[in-house]
Amino acid sequence: MKYNSNFAFDLKLGQDEEVWLADLLKGKTVEVKRDFKAAQTGNLFIEYRCRGKASGLGTTRADFWAFILDGERVIIVPTEHLKRVAQRAYDEGRKVRGGDSNASEGVLVKVRELVE
Repeated sequence: MKYNSNFAFDLKLGQDEEVWLADLLKGKTVEVKRDFKAAQTGNLFIEYRCRGKASGLGTTRADFWAFILDGERVIIVPTEHLKRVAQRAYDEGRKVRGGDSNASEGVLVKVRELVE
């Protein structure tokens, strides 16, 4: 997009993007996760099993996942995109245990992978 220093133009553009985001999420389900370590490590723990049963990404019905990184930054991604990124992490051997009492199995996904 070409740069424009006109405030009215920029305001209209911003308002259009607000409507776009609202329309994108309207009527959709969003699974919200808070990863307390992601801001420091650059990784998100994506759970797919817990106590031997499918869970997390393995059972979600959500259309989108939202990750709260540090109380101020949020990344929202379509679930199908997250599944592709998580599968790649799994295939690369980034499987780890985590969650309460390390009862969960998951993969480490780099935050930057979600926006690439």
